[in-house]
Amino acid sequence: MLYFIPAWYQQNKWKELEQSWHTRRMHTEFDDTVKQVQMFHRSGNSNFKILLLSHTPNFRHFLHRQGVFHAAYWSAFDAIQEVQRKKAVVFSFHNLDWPEGIEFVYTPFVVVGYLNNEKYAQIEFGEAGNPIEVAMYHNGHVARRNIYDDRGFVSATEVYKDGQVLYTDYLTEKGTAKFREYADTGRVEINPVSNTFLVFSGEEAKSVAFTSLSYDSLGEVIREVLYSHLLANDDPEDIFCIAANENNMYAISEFLGRKKCILSFYGDRYRIKDHPEGKELVGKASYIITDSEATTRYLKREMDREIENIIDISPYDSRMDFGISAELTIQKILVPVDDLPEERFEQLMIQLATYLPQNENAMVHIFTRNAEYNLPDKLLEKIAEILENNGFDRRIVIPDEIDDDTAENELDDEEDEEVIPVRFFIEQCVDELSVSKCIREQRIMIDMRHNPDLYLQINCISSAIPQIIRRETQYMQNMYNGFVVTDFQQIPAALDYFLGSLANWNQAKVYSYDIAQKFTTRKLLEKWKSVKAALDNV
Repeated sequence: MLYFIPAWYQQNKWKELEQSWHTRRMHTEFDDTVKQVQMFHRSGNSNFKILLLSHTPNFRHFLHRQGVFHAAYWSAFDAIQEVQRKKAVVFSFHNLDWPEGIEFVYTPFVVVGYLNNEKYAQIEFGEAGNPIEVAMYHNGHVARRNIYDDRGFVSATEVYKDGQVLYTDYLTEKGTAKFREYADTGRVEINPVSNTFLVFSGEEAKSVAFTSLSYDSLGEVIREVLYSHLLANDDPEDIFCIAANENNMYAISEFLGRKKCILSFYGDRYRIKDHPEGKELVGKASYIITDSEATTRYLKREMDREIENIIDISPYDSRMDFGISAELTIQKILVPVDDLPEERFEQLMIQLATYLPQNENAMVHIFTRNAEYNLPDKLLEKIAEILENNGFDRRIVIPDEIDDDTAENELDDEEDEEVIPVRFFIEQCVDELSVSKCIREQRIMIDMRHNPDLYLQINCISSAIPQIIRRETQYMQNMYNGFVVTDFQQIPAALDYFLGSLANWNQAKVYSYDIAQKFTTRKLLEKWKSVKAALDNV
């Protein structure tokens, strides 16, 4: 059996990432484990299981969003809270035990309950319409917050004082307090009258007593429950694929080296430079999978020992979709800017503005994954100032505002004024779905960061559009499906090469298609099979 231990945590807390349907999504749910599970699930391979260590009362909805609803999983918190329900249920907040005389007010986003003309409760809903939490108020301040499981019961309740969480009680599906976690110290106290957890072996479950009634952290509780589960289901042939993360490295530290373990590194999620204590654990791994050649080079450089059992397997597969950029009159230039140093950002904007006059169809689309609410306005103002300070017309970024009082007087002069079209736009994409949708309309991408965005590069070869980047990668071969550019003054010429000639753009399209064939689902699964074969011989 192949077990996946994901890093689906809320800022390294043992909590899920679920949020209200109306809240602006501030993060992406996609990572290496999501893709790994998707690949195995869609290939018809059912010999895998997810080992979930976080408190995830809405996990069924998460699986549904990722298209793997029927994937098998074991939940540490289900074991701790002795939950045996499997299916999500439909339940209404009206069925809760409300005080007599409460009045509900329906807003476009939440439902607010008033008692004696004072705010008594606020009900938040998930994207599936299910209640996910109910906040209880006293004198206008939150006093308690009940967190609901999508299977129809209160999973946890947070108690507040002066707006701050005092402690969190985790409950069984019947409402019995299982343990209490104190917010200030992280200490955990087990309820002595309910001091057991479930250990599943196949379809059977037995109750096992906790070894202590007091723990220094929630992580200690989770680790004890995880080890008990692994001991009861021990199989020498089992393989564990663990997403490298601070929480996971703590949870699996005792059995890493004893079991066949794969560590999966994804982007900057777990940097060895920031976690020197992790070097020893990495050295114990049976195999290491990285998301790219760049991550492999980084690990080999940072480790004190030679690493041989390492391979890069892209967490994204290529799916040929040539997009619609060739059908559009305008030519969109996608420019990722997150974490781009200020000096490079300024040089890049200047060179883009230098190129635009020679191609009236070109438009610059600044790409960011940052979900900050007013970021688009900030970026446009920043670009306008840079261009204005370097002799360009800021109106290609931000058009002049027309005063309604004077608009009528200026109407006669409009024909004499030069119309300056806006050439800079912002693409604010947080989740992978919006990124893919954006890429379909782009004609070319310029990524001048040291490490280009992996997902953007995969989308570029899938959409067969050229790339201009700082160094050659496995997704871009210099002079074939793009250019390596380190001198910013070469950018206008590189853009003109692809945008000024349809023949050159089509040639890059052909090379992109050839490269994309190396990263199909079938090719990635073949790499996984080679890793499994190597571990079978251990």
